[in-house]
Amino acid sequence: MTDFTYKKPDEKAYSKALIEKLGITVVPLNVIFGEEVLKDGVDITSKEFYKRLEESKKLPSSSQPTPDEFSEVYQNLLKKYDKIISIHLSEKLSGTINSARAAAKEFGEKVFTFDSQSISVGVGLQVEATVEAIKEGLSLDEIKDYLQRLRESTHVMFTLDTLEYLEKGGRIGKAESLLGSLLNIKPIIIVREGLYHAFGKTRSQKKAIRKISKHLQKISNGRTVKRLAVAHGMAQEAMEILKKDLEKAFNIKASIVTEVGPVIGVHTGPGTIGTAISFE
Repeated sequence: MTDFTYKKPDEKAYSKALIEKLGITVVPLNVIFGEEVLKDGVDITSKEFYKRLEESKKLPSSSQPTPDEFSEVYQNLLKKYDKIISIHLSEKLSGTINSARAAAKEFGEKVFTFDSQSISVGVGLQVEATVEAIKEGLSLDEIKDYLQRLRESTHVMFTLDTLEYLEKGGRIGKAESLLGSLLNIKPIIIVREGLYHAFGKTRSQKKAIRKISKHLQKISNGRTVKRLAVAHGMAQEAMEILKKDLEKAFNIKASIVTEVGPVIGVHTGPGTIGTAISFE
């Protein structure tokens, strides 16, 4: 059980609107319910996913796109553009970038693949910053260097209602120490070097949110937060509290406000609240 009730999210906050705004192309991963394979954001929305997850007797799984799917997308994009920057989920948590790399070999230096070493809104902030860099006229080499720095300055934290999904999905990483916690303990996870690490645990979602906010403010240590993103899985009201707290602390508006998508939701479950920040 979470500490907050769920209310319908603002449709404008959905990732689809952000994708259109940024003018990017997304190659969706797959969510698998039994023998049914559904493309994230195409065949199933976040709202539909969480409803099915609640009703399903067996936990769904996820899978990466094939190299052929990436190859087709790259081929079509190169009819309009000279170069492609392809930014992906952490290689340590997903094999997606391996499919992308296999496809990119066909196109030589026209396709640059990049491991964000992050997830969800952490990837989103890096994509958003890259779009801005392109608009500002940076060269590909300059953007490559910029992405390296951006990756280091991007911090992602989230709290879960339960570790059940991470454990059964095999994505628990360095957060194993949180297993076996007492019932109703809310684990807090931090993403470091592309893996999940245990940050701590609290006895309520409210306390977890405060702990996340306090830590991010601490590590800012006078630095300017350039970007802020927040996301939730069936926990919008709680996310809004974290969002307002961080916006006030960093004097910045969140540029990405969204629901956790089905593929990430497979491993985090309902009641998830996450955030990402990046520094100048």
